[in-house]
Amino acid sequence: MRRLLVAGIVAFFTVQASAEEPALPTGLAPATEPALPEGLTGPAPKDKPAVAPRRDEGPRLRGFLEGRGALWVDRDPRQQHAALSETRLEIEAEQRVKTVSFRVAADLLYDPLADGHGIDLENGAGALDLREAHATFSPASFLDVKFGRQILTWGTGDLLFVNDLFPKDWNAFLLGRPEQYLKAPSDAMKLSVFSEVANLDLVYVPRFDADRFIDGRRISYFNSSQRRITGRDTVVQEDRPTAWGRDDEWTARLYRNFGAYEGALYVYDGFWKSPAGSDSVTGRSTFPRLSVFGASLRGPMAGGIANSEVGYYHSAEDTSGGNPNIRNSEVRVLVGYEREVAPDVTLGLQYYLEHMRDFGAYRASLSSGSPARDENRHVLTQRLTWLAMNQTLEWSLFIFLSPSDRDVYVRPKASYKFDDHVTLEAGANIFAGERKHTFFGQFEDGSNVYAAVRYGF
Repeated sequence: MRRLLVAGIVAFFTVQASAEEPALPTGLAPATEPALPEGLTGPAPKDKPAVAPRRDEGPRLRGFLEGRGALWVDRDPRQQHAALSETRLEIEAEQRVKTVSFRVAADLLYDPLADGHGIDLENGAGALDLREAHATFSPASFLDVKFGRQILTWGTGDLLFVNDLFPKDWNAFLLGRPEQYLKAPSDAMKLSVFSEVANLDLVYVPRFDADRFIDGRRISYFNSSQRRITGRDTVVQEDRPTAWGRDDEWTARLYRNFGAYEGALYVYDGFWKSPAGSDSVTGRSTFPRLSVFGASLRGPMAGGIANSEVGYYHSAEDTSGGNPNIRNSEVRVLVGYEREVAPDVTLGLQYYLEHMRDFGAYRASLSSGSPARDENRHVLTQRLTWLAMNQTLEWSLFIFLSPSDRDVYVRPKASYKFDDHVTLEAGANIFAGERKHTFFGQFEDGSNVYAAVRYGF
């Protein structure tokens, strides 16, 4: 049924776009779109690019060499002696052959803290992390196709995700790697269809791409089955959907501009991206089926940019909410606002809500002594950014605060661009909470400070 629905949507847009192949209407042109604030994850819509000339171009190479280290604030015997100690060489190559563009971005990594150097492209482990390897072409003036390994993102949140169901690397984020490494790659085909009515992005993933989630190998976590913090002593054992074509994902975004405002509708069909269930027989963590329906709106307001987003998470394997081994359905809401409050000083604020459906059935299903989640989880965030010294020095402070969970996550960072090639960076990931089972509170023993030096070329 879902494939028939997808085929119908694509056919509709193909007919609409190919009827006259008109230019995009007023309101979809880049000049009328609001600028995307720093840190927001969703790209602003663009006009359909012109078809590239049919000629070959020489390959373009660039990249960086980086050394990065991080130390724990407190020593935890369930974790390794250090948080990070790695040397990374990233090489990006782009090549155009006639009307097809090819791009590869690969990281060569030396990490003495890794359990081994065997390459695992699924989890980004080992000496090679292939982040991008894709081809992009336009078989028609109204259609773009991108095929292969790619970094995908959409939505309006700043480090908070409602309708962005693409994989995340939470280990990289919490250990002090660059913020862009929060986005893990997807092995997917992306179709972008352009028309006068609206624009459509359709992404198909033939085999489920899970998050690179916290499993105890690098950061300790709250183990709900043992009701305590565990780490390398109890690494998560998972049962991941891996069948090509059967354990697939698809997601769609229908969007257009209304004057200076961008509106979008989203649909996702796949699985919970991080473990959200467990097998009562084997005890292994599972990824239950998940469907998500959402919408977003973003545009200028009071001298800044405001955004809002909503999503309904339908947990298909536990529609009644009474199965304690599967996460309940949820409603997620996000509102945010960002503006420049002084020259070179930007402030961004967000409010995020997770509302659990069928909360009564969930509470009734819990065994005695099991810690319970709240029906409503509230999160407030603040991003403060100050550019100094002719914008060569950047001070940043990002704070996650949950009044319902009574926990907090603070991310201070300073970055100095020494010259056109060398950048120095230092920062921290600080966690605190009253209860060990809350999202940020469980990582209190994972607080760390880090420093890095990068040479770009």
